Amino acid sequence: MKEFAHYGYAGATVQGIADRAELPKPNIIYYFNNKQAVYDKVLLNILKLFQERLSPITAEDDPAQVLKTYIHSKVSLARDYPAACRIFASEIVHGGQNLSPNMKQAMRKWANRSTTVFQQWVDEGKMTPVDPTHLLFMIWGSSQFYADYETQVKTVINRKKISRAHYQQAAETICDIVLRGCGLNSG
Repeated sequence: MKEFAHYGYAGATVQGIADRAELPKPNIIYYFNNKQAVYDKVLLNILKLFQERLSPITAEDDPAQVLKTYIHSKVSLARDYPAACRIFASEIVHGGQNLSPNMKQAMRKWANRSTTVFQQWVDEGKMTPVDPTHLLFMIWGSSQFYADYETQVKTVINRKKISRAHYQQAAETICDIVLRGCGLNSG
């Protein structure tokens, strides 16, 4: 993951992956036929990590609690797995060329399940009418920022490291804005 996060798919090498893993290159090739196979596994693991944060939800769940939990989870992913977040964002920014059809389908299916529940909450009057897909995109973008632009955040706050308290404050701010925008109590 670190090799892909640092060099991107195009710049990463099997030798670099082996060096980081402190293994001979043939050991990597034994388990993975090529760089693409390693990258596929990394992307699959990242997708699973992301999807576990909002699964499963139902229309019977409390929208405020679900959204708050999800936002906190996404910000904690940026804090705890910044390399994974950057790899996935880079893949998407570069057109998702290396996402397999199965990964794309799984991502769509997961997003559709989530936004369907969001829409049910809107339809039942549990939330202010908002576009569920754009709500999901907004949560992704605002929480992902802390991984993708970590250097910018550290520069602006004038710190060498982003503290847990700062991540907590970021999550609370995002929650407050999103929940109020959805007509939900953020308390």
